[in-house]
Amino acid sequence: MQSPITVVVIDGHTLTRYGLFRLVSADTGITVVGECGLASEAPALVASSRPDVVVLDVALPDADGLQLARELRDRHAELGIVVLTAQAEDDVLFRALETGVSAFVHKTAPNTEVLGAIRHAAVAAASFTATGLAHALARRAQVAAEPVGFPAGGMLLSPREFEVLSLLATGLSVPAIAGTMFVSLSTAKTYVSRVYEKLGAANRASAIMTAMRLGLIKPELSVMA
Repeated sequence: MQSPITVVVIDGHTLTRYGLFRLVSADTGITVVGECGLASEAPALVASSRPDVVVLDVALPDADGLQLARELRDRHAELGIVVLTAQAEDDVLFRALETGVSAFVHKTAPNTEVLGAIRHAAVAAASFTATGLAHALARRAQVAAEPVGFPAGGMLLSPREFEVLSLLATGLSVPAIAGTMFVSLSTAKTYVSRVYEKLGAANRASAIMTAMRLGLIKPELSVMA
């Protein structure tokens, strides 16, 4: 029999933590092994309980939840991280994408979506999923007032760079891209930097949006639940 997915819940609202505990407890394949309400308590709790997945709020009483997510990702590469939010802004979603979390879920989402995000994070910690991301990327691309400038010849991606762009669009982290392409981490970082440079992008979200505008990738192929 397969062991249940272990979860730590980090949320400043007692009722939310209780609700998540009740939701998860109803699923025999998932179990809560710890919970806390402050970011300052989270690192020690995660280190001691060693969960498969952490579910945390974007807005914690004592810190930015996405900053905590970044710290947890840096310390625990294999940890699944699900971010819950009451903020529907696209910018929050893009920040989560850049932070390296596994899933981004609105607090009003159906129970099945929350549980699905936890299961995704448990088996694919390095891959990002979020309902509506493709639409958010399309909205961001539509409001871009000016065309992006490119270095001379910069729009020409090599086959290897196009492969990296495609993997970035699926939500894979840079270490996961390195593993998929069977190259070193430093080589993968070099490819990513070249893609950003040629697309005139500063980060993953910007690169994906630009690639969509140029027709290099299709919206339905970019990161989405």
